[in-house]
This record gives sequence, structure tokens and C-alpha cells, in this order.
Amino acid sequence: MISRVAVLPQPPLLVPELVGGEDSDAAAVRMTAVAVGMDLAQVASTWLAVGAGERAERIENAAGTFRGFGADVRVELGPGAAERVADVDLPLAALVAGWLRGQVGAAEVAVELVPAVLPTAACVAEGRRLAAGGEPVGLLVLGDGSHRHGEKAIGRPDARAGSFDESVAAAFAQVDLDALLALDPAEADELGAVGRAPWQVLAGAVRADGRSWRCVRSSVQLPFGVAYHFAVWEPVVA
Repeated sequence: MISRVAVLPQPPLLVPELVGGEDSDAAAVRMTAVAVGMDLAQVASTWLAVGAGERAERIENAAGTFRGFGADVRVELGPGAAERVADVDLPLAALVAGWLRGQVGAAEVAVELVPAVLPTAACVAEGRRLAAGGEPVGLLVLGDGSHRHGEKAIGRPDARAGSFDESVAAAFAQVDLDALLALDPAEADELGAVGRAPWQVLAGAVRADGRSWRCVRSSVQLPFGVAYHFAVWEPVVA
């Protein structure tokens, strides 16, 4: 059962040691991410994270390091990982989930990776499977929006990026599952929006949950040509 939902981006710049000097834009992203993580931890100390990867994979009780991104910052997905050798190849979503867990004091986080190119119907089926779990968990959904915004875009700017991420931001603010499920996988891929599949897994999970949900926090930041979406959803108590 899902106790609360938190949506976050997954840029390595969340980790201070990976940012040369103190960058105010990076600090703002980090501050918002930690605040969202604290919202999740207040309700659930056990988390299930969903992120995009090269293949479907479940990762738990592991340790990793951001050494591949420039600094040997160790993270752990749970207390049992303390004695494990840090895996430099742990996927970024798992590294960010472990880092956030450490920042806000959550007990443990298991990470479910779905292929970034997973079709919408398969995302919905995955969300339905995750929602069927009996134990209460906080659902952490990781992924960035388009990286083709403006002059700082990775690669070339794309005029579609603005409307794409405006629709994503509105969907999170309004808990609009239909809008999330309407995101086109091909367009998201062209725009570099790696969050598309995890967001559609979220929509599938909340729809299968059956309760009414409301948004209690939502925002989007675009400091580096990439859209970073933040949201917190909770079930409506009758």
C-alpha cells in the first residue's frame, strides 16, 4: 500500500561534493529535493523508489558510490548495506535514492528500475503490480523532464520542451493521471525526458490504488536547461 508519493529529479548535482564551489541554482534544487524527501519520510520510513534504467531490475540492500560522477560519495539503500563494497556502477536512480535516504533518515529504500523506453501500457501494468504490495511504503518517483530548454540545453534547444514540461507540471499539481498517461514515449525520448516511464508507472499505481489523492506540494525548476519536477501526493482522508 502506498502511504505517500514523492516526485523528484535525479541530477548528480544534488550531491554537494559533485558541484565545484557553491552554486546557488544547484543549492536551490538540492534544498527542494531534501524538503520533498523529508515530507515522504514523515509518513513512511520504508521507501520504494521507481526510476528509469537500461533494463528492468530491482535493487535493495546495496551500497554505491558517486565516484563515477566525480566524487567518492558513498550511499546505502539500507542499514544492512553498511558492510558492502560500494558499487561504482549502481544506476543513477539508485544512487540518488540512497543519497536522499541518508539525508532525511529513512530506514531503507528498494529501487525498481524500468526501461526508459517502456511503453505506456507496460508502465501501467508495472504500477498496478507495485500498488498491490501489502506493506505500507512511501513511493519515491525519480526522473528528469526535458533537457532541451533554452540556451543551456544539452544538445540543441527544442521548442516542444516548454509545452511538454508545462503539461507535466500541471499534471503533478492536479494529480491528473490521464495527462501523465497521455505523454508520448517517442516525444519524451526525443526531448530527453527520462522521467516519462517512472511517471507513467506512478499513474498506473495510483489508479490501481483506488483512493482519491491530492497534491500538497509541487514545483518545477529549470536552472540548467533541464526541467526538474517536484511533487508530493497524499491520499485524501474521508
